[in-house]
Amino acid sequence: MGSDNFAVHPVAGRIGAEIAGVDLGGQLSDEIVVRIREALIRHKVIFFRGQRLDADAQIAFARRFGELTTAHPTVPALAGHPEVLDLDYGQSSGRANNWHTDVTFVDRPPLGSILRALTIPPVGGDTLWANTIAAYQDLPAHLRSLADQLWAVHSNTFDYAAAGIDLPEDVKEYQAVFSSTVYETVHPVVRVHPESGERGLLLGGFVRHIRGLSPTEGVEIFQLLQSYVTRPENTVRWRWQEGDVVFWDNRATQHYALADYGNQARRVQRVTLVGDIPRSVEGKSSEALKGDSSLYTQRTAVAA
Repeated sequence: MGSDNFAVHPVAGRIGAEIAGVDLGGQLSDEIVVRIREALIRHKVIFFRGQRLDADAQIAFARRFGELTTAHPTVPALAGHPEVLDLDYGQSSGRANNWHTDVTFVDRPPLGSILRALTIPPVGGDTLWANTIAAYQDLPAHLRSLADQLWAVHSNTFDYAAAGIDLPEDVKEYQAVFSSTVYETVHPVVRVHPESGERGLLLGGFVRHIRGLSPTEGVEIFQLLQSYVTRPENTVRWRWQEGDVVFWDNRATQHYALADYGNQARRVQRVTLVGDIPRSVEGKSSEALKGDSSLYTQRTAVAA
């Protein structure tokens, strides 16, 4: 496929661009793949309208950018497609209506995620993305220095009872599946992007505590740093249409899927690319504390 019609149109000041003139189901040239990746690194999240992909074509497109993970460490995959996470919100209670970076509870969070829209409600169901690199750059110098030294424990479990939260039964069932295998990983609060060299905040909804701080101190520091991520000027909001494909750099973003569409149908499918182990500004690597992610990242497990 040629590059004559390829065009990148920013859709917000600090994050996000729509790419036009590309059929993701076609035979993409190496040049186009390189340009898409360059746009991803620069804009953090890129949007494609009017695509007509099925699961196989979505997988084929994703493979041009790296190896794929399985659908999820704990949630079952789409039947016949072990790489595809089927998010049918008309039938499940797994609405991720909080700010998060995908799967940070494992030692190798995905490089990126590619989401395809199958069914979209006529109103509502938008998704927001936030630029975690711009957030770090916005920090005053003394906060950047503090953040550079901090490490946070991320997990897929949360004690709702201890927090005084009474979940509906269907949500409890989904959470039981989501946390059926416990994962915990300690990540640097500031990670260095392996391609751009930029520093960004690695936080989001899977953070459980800040290592070395009391629970109260940890919550306050987390909320302070997280507030820089979700400032409106660091975000972009996408109003979905059926057939849209969105590709985001999971190493430089958080996102929030709005649960504002009631009982209307909303179905999207996601594939994720195998990522690297995050490194701090001092070059130290994240460390898995609980759970073996080798099956998720499709690496050969090392025998104990």
